[in-house]
Amino acid sequence: MTIHKEGHGLILATTAIVVIVNVVFAAVPSFFSPTIYSILSTTLLVVSIVVLVLVLQFFRIPSINIVKNEKQVLAPADGKVVVIEETEEPEHLKSKRKQVSIFMSPINVHVNRMPVAGTISYTKYHPGKYLVAWHPKSSTENERTTIAVKMKNGTEVLFRQIAGALARRIKWYVREGQPVEQGDEFGFIKFGSRVDIFLPLEAHITVKVGDVTKGGKTVIAEF
Repeated sequence: MTIHKEGHGLILATTAIVVIVNVVFAAVPSFFSPTIYSILSTTLLVVSIVVLVLVLQFFRIPSINIVKNEKQVLAPADGKVVVIEETEEPEHLKSKRKQVSIFMSPINVHVNRMPVAGTISYTKYHPGKYLVAWHPKSSTENERTTIAVKMKNGTEVLFRQIAGALARRIKWYVREGQPVEQGDEFGFIKFGSRVDIFLPLEAHITVKVGDVTKGGKTVIAEF
């Protein structure tokens, strides 16, 4: 397991704050009895370690074995399936599609991975609001990015990174015309979010609402 590059600055800052707070507390003369002071210093140390561990786990990148299959669609993110429905995709595909939405809580791995292989055919960033990720209007009003991949057979699969109430920064690492492989990392969303994926109507969805997914591993649909 490694730590994602998006977390390096925050981890350093958190570590510095934790060290400074504990050092200052230990150096300042205590107005409490030795027993109370010992309890307070121990509590502060434990809380500091917990905070640092939470930040570290949020930016973790676990090692995974990606099994590529051009007839399958892999989950683009760790999380829970919250929506499966037939809907209109008005931004780029402009046609009816099957939508699968995955909610990512703050404790999930937040690396986003390519569900299929192909060539990036469309990308666009949309600034917006920060409604809770499961809000019905979050997919059209929140900060988000839209990315589409055209597969070798001409099929386009579109997916959308959506910021949530806590997520205030979406990162994506692809550009139009770029070839990509299934399971490649294409982005990262900080502190809770959602990923919508829009599939052809003929795609067979292999997950159900409430299922837990692993990015780059869970098969969410088949062609």
